[in-house]
Amino acid sequence: MNKLFLFCLLGFSVSSAARNPTASEIIEQIKTHINCEWDDETVDTFKSGNADDEVTGAVCCMFADMNVLKDAVAKKCNLIITHEPVYYNHLDETSGLDHDPIFQEKLNYINENHLIIWRFHDHWHRHQPDGIYIGLLDKLGWSSSTVKNNYRLVIIEKQSLKKLSDRLQSIFQIPGIRVIGDPNLEVSKIGLMLGAPGAKKQIQMLQTDIDLMIGGEAQEWETYQYVNDAVIQGKNKAVIFLGHIKSEEAGMAYFAKWLATFQKKVPIVYSENKVPYWEPSQKL
Repeated sequence: MNKLFLFCLLGFSVSSAARNPTASEIIEQIKTHINCEWDDETVDTFKSGNADDEVTGAVCCMFADMNVLKDAVAKKCNLIITHEPVYYNHLDETSGLDHDPIFQEKLNYINENHLIIWRFHDHWHRHQPDGIYIGLLDKLGWSSSTVKNNYRLVIIEKQSLKKLSDRLQSIFQIPGIRVIGDPNLEVSKIGLMLGAPGAKKQIQMLQTDIDLMIGGEAQEWETYQYVNDAVIQGKNKAVIFLGHIKSEEAGMAYFAKWLATFQKKVPIVYSENKVPYWEPSQKL
């Protein structure tokens, strides 16, 4: 049988079989592999570039900051899949930034290098189990410690709050991990509240039978003060705030591995965000 005729029978052309997938085709693949229904009311949309361009490689990241953009260019990847916003607000609205030199330089870099940026936030959290939480559980070695398949609750070997905090500091290697609670408090039942879910959800978690909540970030007049009062009252409660980036980024490293299980035509790499803040006491 003629090879060209066979390709036509299979619904392919010679050129489409040989070329790399476009950005929109890769995103459609993602949509078919997640196990939640796709909601059109979402921030999971293209933020820049031509979705019909062929993809040379895909960079997965937590934030598409300037370092990640430069990393993508250096690795000859033109698709960036980011978990969080590109333009400094949840909806990536750019009104009010038209004459901002920082925004303009970032936008110019994106356009000059023909980068395609797509955000994957809502549906990666809705995927079951939540991809962000699975990534962190894998990183901490707690995947088998969840309570009745509830990936937000784990039970670990009892240890002091100080010992666990030191371990997390060693794993994440970041300044500014914030801990509230008696350093000698024995902790075992842990609730996870990653990212920035809001004080209401964080406090509801702390009201359950847990010793410790590990979270991302919070307003200082909300969850911080709730736990502070609990500690002053002598209650066995504690919290460790890792910051938004470190609490969720392992979920995007996991996403890169997950994507590579079905997208075989282009390189898939993970780009870790550098923590932007530093402590006055540290050596620079």
